Amino acid sequence: MDRKVRWGILGYAGIARNHVIPAMMKAENAEVVAIASRSREKLKEAVERFGFRKVYESYDRLLEDPEIDAVYIPLPNALHKEWAIKAARHGKHVLCEKPLALTAADCRELEAVFKENRVKLMEAFMYRFLPGIKALKGVLESGAIGEICHIYSTHRFYLQDDGDVRVNRELGGGSLRDVGCYPVNLIGWLLNDYPQAVSAEKTTFQGVEHALVASFKYKSGVTANISCGFDGCSSMLTEINGTKGSILIRDTFIDTHLPILVTSADGRTEEVPVVDSDCYMLEVEEFSDAVLEDREPALGLQETIRNCRLIEAILKAAEQEGKCFGLE
Repeated sequence: MDRKVRWGILGYAGIARNHVIPAMMKAENAEVVAIASRSREKLKEAVERFGFRKVYESYDRLLEDPEIDAVYIPLPNALHKEWAIKAARHGKHVLCEKPLALTAADCRELEAVFKENRVKLMEAFMYRFLPGIKALKGVLESGAIGEICHIYSTHRFYLQDDGDVRVNRELGGGSLRDVGCYPVNLIGWLLNDYPQAVSAEKTTFQGVEHALVASFKYKSGVTANISCGFDGCSSMLTEINGTKGSILIRDTFIDTHLPILVTSADGRTEEVPVVDSDCYMLEVEEFSDAVLEDREPALGLQETIRNCRLIEAILKAAEQEGKCFGLE
């Protein structure tokens, strides 16, 4: 491929410097051109580490650069909508960290703005590009465990910094939007449906949910549970129970190459191997391809809207002290 998407980065967050920028530098269809940060120290570090050709102390100045085709947004959650809209109005395609916005209504507004400006937008759920996740879909479609009856998925880690943006209410913090969104997204993708009812309970810290558990019931009879939090050591586990067997995926949302374990009703367990990969690079290449080929990205906005709506429903149920309520 001769042409590459020319990228700008809005903010030098940890996920950008540790994962996404290195991934962009490896991607065959991407070129990292510029970075913007309000911190001169961060800009200096970014140039020393990655050799950016252009640096800006203003996000707006980067968006005005005609050399930039697309931007990656790793800013705090509450800033995603504002800067995604500004990018679209400057004709930039946007790969935005999850959650794309704080409400489903905001996501719909973003959808309209990006359609109007004829640019692409994708929420950055990098785990969806993991070979293990693609292998999981294949196992389910093979009928190896029969019909899905129940799904349980968890994502949590221990957060010690009380000043972290992830526990800042004004910036859209909370464990559900930070890590719980992964189980929500996975279950929504696998079932391709809204739950009929939701219940949830939480613990709070600094006005945000520090730990949370939620249960979903679907019209089909399938049930699901998620768990997330900043209160315990790293845990990412998913179990899918079916009429003929079960599936266990350890470290579900990161690339550890652990095999998928498929257990049949008679107790026999088969390991489905997972190949090596860089899911961040695969994510960047997919979105860059969508831009170059003028097609919709792999993760569509209707899915993003569904996920955001469910996150809102979970938070509402948790505020009502776990009471179950039906969704429209």
